[in-house]
Amino acid sequence: RILVIGAGGLGCELLKALTLVGFRNIDVIDMDEIDITNLNRQFLFRAKDVGKPKATVAADFINKRVAGANVTGHYKKIQDQPIEFYEDFNLVISGLDSIAARRWINSLLVNLVSIEDDGKVDPDTIIPLIDGGTEGFKGQARVIFPTVTSCFECSLETFPPQTNFPMCTIRNTPRQPEHCIQYALAVNWPEERKETKLDKDNSDHMTWIYKKALERAQIFNIPGVTYRLTQGVVKNIVPAIASTNAVIAAVTANEAFKIATNTAGHLNNWMAYNGLLGVYTDTFKYEKKPSCPVCGNQNSSYAADPVQTLQDLVDDLCTNATFQLTGPSIMMTLDNGSRKNLWSPRPPSLAEATKHHLSMPLESLFNDGDSLDITDPALFSVAINLKVNFSRERGSFAPVSYTHLTLPTIYS
Repeated sequence: RILVIGAGGLGCELLKALTLVGFRNIDVIDMDEIDITNLNRQFLFRAKDVGKPKATVAADFINKRVAGANVTGHYKKIQDQPIEFYEDFNLVISGLDSIAARRWINSLLVNLVSIEDDGKVDPDTIIPLIDGGTEGFKGQARVIFPTVTSCFECSLETFPPQTNFPMCTIRNTPRQPEHCIQYALAVNWPEERKETKLDKDNSDHMTWIYKKALERAQIFNIPGVTYRLTQGVVKNIVPAIASTNAVIAAVTANEAFKIATNTAGHLNNWMAYNGLLGVYTDTFKYEKKPSCPVCGNQNSSYAADPVQTLQDLVDDLCTNATFQLTGPSIMMTLDNGSRKNLWSPRPPSLAEATKHHLSMPLESLFNDGDSLDITDPALFSVAINLKVNFSRERGSFAPVSYTHLTLPTIYS
């Protein structure tokens, strides 16, 4: 039984390739609805399907077209499914364009692996992950056996950190057109249209964001705000080419067949495809990383200027290539064993109660050598243990130590 995550350009190709190879029991999960712009490459959809859930429409199409296919669609976020849902699969194939979602499913599958009392891995609890991704004429595929091979997080530094703009800059000192767009998205919309859920595929909503961003840009004399740029910032648009999706889907389906049947050795463990100047492929073996936040374990430290603020630390955790966190929560354990919440962006009530810490210098919050526990939505059930050493240098990270939480928190 296979789980396909994502029913977009790559996901449609995956469902076609897997069923035609011979796989029959497949589940597909996707949180998006079909937009008219999807129809040029996501061939399982038709004009009459616009506005409907991608996962269920794709499943119905495959079931009607391929004899014996038993594809089940799930219209929801991967984070909304219970852990037991994932335990039922023999193989997971990711066709996602979101780094955060790929990190989440990787972390979950690592945590599903059972470790025996003698320290050995129970092989029956290993659910292989095949990760595919495309961008323009380039694509990649990777085979991951959780806790046995390197995991997705081991090579996170190879992905450029996603752009994050500090809220203080967006609010007070915007300098780039992207700052104005983010302000319209993160401030204007919640304040002025809080009763309406933002639909990034709705042209009226995007036009509203564009006009608000343009107004703010004019106030600060910032050129460059366009409707196209607004779409790119809000939707984080990644160019997609149908032929690249087809190639990478074929590679991942082939790896799935080899793993399921043992007819040949599987990929060890990453391949790249480049169709820009011809047809070029290459392979590479990623090694396990001792300081990996998901499958590794190593001591850590963070050199911090005692006068820098907690907000500075949060920004460093989000922009540092090793962490690339999306919304870190920070706690510390006091001498009496109790725990103090320094900052948590969720839920809103907790964010309101702890936001005053963000502007405070670190030396007023804890002592030199204290350790912090950091959690993040991108890491399913992992807490980063970070020892802070005061110095006059800001933002110097040493190898990191991680612990796996007994009761994981699932963020929607």
